[in-house]
Amino acid sequence: MEDSYKLCFFCLCILTQDWVQSSLIMEGQTSRKCLLQKNIFIFLFLTLLVLWVIVYSTNLTDHITCTLAEEKVPATKTLKHPTEPQNHTAVCSFHSVLPADALESEFLKDYIAWPETPSLPSYFSLNDTSNAAHSTFTILPRNGGGSWQVGDQMEVLIEMNDFNGHHKKSGGDVLFARLHNPTVHAGVVGKVLDHHNGSYTAVFSLLWEGSAQVEVILIHSSEAVNAIERVNLEYPGRIFFRSVFRSGSVTETTTCNVCLMAPPEQLCNYTDLNTGEPWFCYKPKKLRCEHRVTHSFGGFDNKPIKMEKRLFQIGVNMKASIRSAGSSKINILPKLKVSNETVPANVSGKSLWTRPAGYYYKDAWQALDGTKVHQFNNAEAITQCLKGKEVHMYGDSTIRQWFEYLIAKVPDLKKFDQKKPPKTGPFLALDYTNNILVTCRSHGPPLRSPLMLVSQLHLVANELDSVDGGNNTVVIIGVWAHFSTFPVEVYIRRLLSIRRAVVRLLSRAPGTLVIIRTANPKRITLEESVTTDDYYFLQRDKILRTIFKKVNVRLLDAWEMTQAHYLPHNVHPPPPIIKNMIDVVLSYVCFPQPQT
Repeated sequence: MEDSYKLCFFCLCILTQDWVQSSLIMEGQTSRKCLLQKNIFIFLFLTLLVLWVIVYSTNLTDHITCTLAEEKVPATKTLKHPTEPQNHTAVCSFHSVLPADALESEFLKDYIAWPETPSLPSYFSLNDTSNAAHSTFTILPRNGGGSWQVGDQMEVLIEMNDFNGHHKKSGGDVLFARLHNPTVHAGVVGKVLDHHNGSYTAVFSLLWEGSAQVEVILIHSSEAVNAIERVNLEYPGRIFFRSVFRSGSVTETTTCNVCLMAPPEQLCNYTDLNTGEPWFCYKPKKLRCEHRVTHSFGGFDNKPIKMEKRLFQIGVNMKASIRSAGSSKINILPKLKVSNETVPANVSGKSLWTRPAGYYYKDAWQALDGTKVHQFNNAEAITQCLKGKEVHMYGDSTIRQWFEYLIAKVPDLKKFDQKKPPKTGPFLALDYTNNILVTCRSHGPPLRSPLMLVSQLHLVANELDSVDGGNNTVVIIGVWAHFSTFPVEVYIRRLLSIRRAVVRLLSRAPGTLVIIRTANPKRITLEESVTTDDYYFLQRDKILRTIFKKVNVRLLDAWEMTQAHYLPHNVHPPPPIIKNMIDVVLSYVCFPQPQT
């Protein structure tokens, strides 16, 4: 800054010298007076200009210094997709990722891009939107004719119509399809393919003998998806958090979030120095940033969707069943065998061939990835499996469900009372006799939690860096539900930091078993649709699978295990589904199979 002052003073001196010299060489008293008056004005103007530059440069330098100090990790704009309007006074962005991750982020956003559909005008006619009651599905005949057999692929054509019964001309509806048998509690998920013209194909693998019934559900119309996307774009911070700051008898509470649109001098920057994960709170008026004590969920800043509310009617155009144009049932025969060899399965339309993660039969999950799922029906079986193991769980409440299941089923696995909040922990359970340790910790902000201490708000990536790992260590990660209310970049950034930590863990301890839990559908209402919704969960599920696709981890497909089951969707799956999930986890632990 001192150099800037010297430079400005030097320039002022040069200009003054030039002015004096020009005055002396001018001939004539009148000319000298006129020139003197003119140059006095020029001299005064230049003086004021130099002083302004000095003052402005001081403020500019301070601003830049403050921004660099606050913004530990530079934000980068994504390359193709729309973002929030630029705010030059802010130091954060909901749509930013680390520079090294920009290309992968773009790829992931392109990968989950939903089919483009016509935008809704301000005033639209509900009659022109997708309606479940007027839409139909039809089971297509078996390719080559004959009866359906175990191993076949069956196609179902879905025709979407509007409230007037007219065929839709574009795609983009969110549809779930399931094949099930209520009598034997069998079920499998169908893969839905969008033909972008109002028609869809659901493809099912036929995996059990006997009867099977098709079920197709309209989760959201394409018009509702447009409304959801608009809310996500226009209101990226539609939920908020609070932190309490305390020093002595002085207490203040401020709002916190992934990003806050304010100048850096008004913010406390809690960006994690190791992962670059951003977190900000408004500065308290009396206390300092270091006095932050607690974190908690503040609430939803719900934005009205006005006339679009009609697009979110349960049983009409949201979570609504679509009727069959003919019979919705088939009968599946055993595979034919000729000369002790099984006849190859019939595949109707080889380009549509799909293999689900597994299916239910007699309420037990049958995996199709090469894993033989064993039944752990009592405490002794679970104890023998986990004997000598450390199990570390990280994630949200759907991971806490697993911890609670284990300590409820195994009496010798004692939960140690650490006097922590019952919903956030951290939790620890120990079976000293059998040398079993099970821990469970929340995944850090943006955790929608009751009041908890900031000292316990740890990021998963940082926790993984403290795990020794090895053949007797199991790491379980489930991070998804709390990220659905933010732009997708927030989730991408978090998963990429976790992936880097997983890769580091597996590099130093290759024998460590890492299990990743996927997202799952839930019960939804109008209010939940603009905050936490199956559409958001579906996108994050695809992102998670893609990010960990080439990493040596085991995937527990909670999405299919929840959707294929006969019980209603719930963000916290009911006990029969949790039991099947734990059976899969313990099968991974105690009966490892080569990954396919």
